Amino acid sequence: MNSIYFKEEHRMLRDQIRRYVEQKVMPIAEAWEEAGKVPREILQEMGELGFLGIRYSSEYGGSEMDTLGSVILAEELGRSTFGGFAITALVHTDMATPHLDNFGNKAQLAKYMPDIISGKKITAVAVTEPDAGSDVAAMRTRAVKEGDHYVLNGAKMFITNGVYGDIFFVAAITDPEAKASRSISIFAVEKGTPGFTVSKKLEKMGWLSSDTAELVFDNCRVPAENLLGEENKGFYSIMRNFQNERLVLGAQAMGEAGKAIELTLDYVTTRKAFGGVLFDKQAIRQRLAMLAARVEAGRQLIYHAAWLDAQGLDCIKEVSMIKAYCGELVNQTMYDCLQFHGGFGYIRESAIERMTRDARIQSIGGGATEVMLEEVSKRMVN
Repeated sequence: MNSIYFKEEHRMLRDQIRRYVEQKVMPIAEAWEEAGKVPREILQEMGELGFLGIRYSSEYGGSEMDTLGSVILAEELGRSTFGGFAITALVHTDMATPHLDNFGNKAQLAKYMPDIISGKKITAVAVTEPDAGSDVAAMRTRAVKEGDHYVLNGAKMFITNGVYGDIFFVAAITDPEAKASRSISIFAVEKGTPGFTVSKKLEKMGWLSSDTAELVFDNCRVPAENLLGEENKGFYSIMRNFQNERLVLGAQAMGEAGKAIELTLDYVTTRKAFGGVLFDKQAIRQRLAMLAARVEAGRQLIYHAAWLDAQGLDCIKEVSMIKAYCGELVNQTMYDCLQFHGGFGYIRESAIERMTRDARIQSIGGGATEVMLEEVSKRMVN
């Protein structure tokens, strides 16, 4: 792909990921949908190939690439047609681990990062709660310091990688008297810590190869040395990484939408109907052409925002636009693509059926469309 945003290293990365997905993922990933998880050996293989450490320090095995590297990873994993596989990897690389990378101290980085980048340990981020949703300020999980430990009590909901993950970056209130922006801390909590349990594996409409859980912390004693960054400064870590998370989700969505158009174009140019093929119908040609134009517009907005972020420039408005626009567009794209597949599109064995179910979460998770539009509108008048 020719683009003013990408260098040779970016193009090489894209080619490598695309080959891996086409050769090692797509032929066998249907079984992961049935199992409800991505095999650990696949994640470790991705680690060995460098896919899990694109943005991280070479000191721990990473490649030290920029934001555009994350966008390429997300877009290419989105093209796999298995959203659950894509999000399993992306939560690990770009939604959970950045909390450690941004605010972890030397000892914490040395302890966890090599295994995270290699895929030996898989991460999750635990912020969302049953009664809070997107409202971080409504968080109820508490962490009280007792000697050289913090005692956590509370619950987290909709946690991707929650069932089979190894290291959880958990947000909790450490100063209940302060306002939200000055009361939240983040802790690295390892699987098996006493008082930390997976209370329920959640069954979902889509993303079936991604494990999702409700977590409970019942007098969970976490060593004080597992506090990431400063006490009561976790809100800023959460807000900072929301931008990366939403950018990556937008890229995943456009990867999915672009692949859906490719699959549909192949179908309508070969499916015989009414004395020709479906692509002979002007309505179908034009709707697909307009979808392709909108997806390309979304893709270019993503690349531009990633470039801005890589330059250290503010892009909150652009990223919020991306999350709203791409989350809605991938659903519109899947609706039309399934429609053009006709009855076959409604059958479980078709990729487009799975992709349609998987896409539905894109306008909800990581910041619902309505929340994102509020973020955009605030910045339109300021």
